[in-house]
Amino acid sequence: MQGRWALITGSGKRIGAVIARTLHEAGANVAIHYFSSSTQADALADELNEIRRDSAISLQADLRSTAAIEQLVEGMIKKTGRLDILINNASTFYPTPLGSVTEAQWDDLINANLKAPLFLSQAALPHLRAARGVIINIVDIHSQRPLRNHPVYGPAKAGLAMLTRSLAKDLGPEVRVNGVSPGAILWPADGMPESAQRSIIKEIALKRIGGPEDIAGAVLYLVRDANYVTGQILAVDGGRSVGW
Repeated sequence: MQGRWALITGSGKRIGAVIARTLHEAGANVAIHYFSSSTQADALADELNEIRRDSAISLQADLRSTAAIEQLVEGMIKKTGRLDILINNASTFYPTPLGSVTEAQWDDLINANLKAPLFLSQAALPHLRAARGVIINIVDIHSQRPLRNHPVYGPAKAGLAMLTRSLAKDLGPEVRVNGVSPGAILWPADGMPESAQRSIIKEIALKRIGGPEDIAGAVLYLVRDANYVTGQILAVDGGRSVGW
């Protein structure tokens, strides 16, 4: 991992930040992408640079724009000279009950969860091929099982799952492409009723939610250790999907 540069989208906070710290601890250098969380992203870069000098940078981009995506990759290469690992973590998540779905919501959810990973992978491809690199897409267990009142988010993540397999088929042998599919890891930032939390935990074989470290550990395995694994999506859900 030493000397390799990883770009992690949406990594200023929450799961993305833990992925960045985990890859950095394993020896990689990290580019911390953010959209609006500049304070958190810059602070994380400073924290990691205190540990290892010149090992982290922060980069802003609106991934809804293909032009911004291309500029993001160009900006990273200008600063680092290489791109070995791409983690498509950035996501938009909220309910869109049928009868009230807007075209703007459709565009937002599809762009964030499906379009951006495709076009970012495409923009990064020459550099990933040169490095014989890795792409990891953060999917969702609800790419397999519908979540009530999320008829746009679920299909977007299902598309990301198929994109993962498609890229693996198209980009081998130079680039490995895999996915991590989180279950209940962090409750929504805007909260969730305790009754809903209990209902979810009841479905989980391990009877507890996971933590961001569980997702980061799976990402590290797929990046560093799984040299003969591509086109796979690893469910990290405590066994919630066992009976699905």
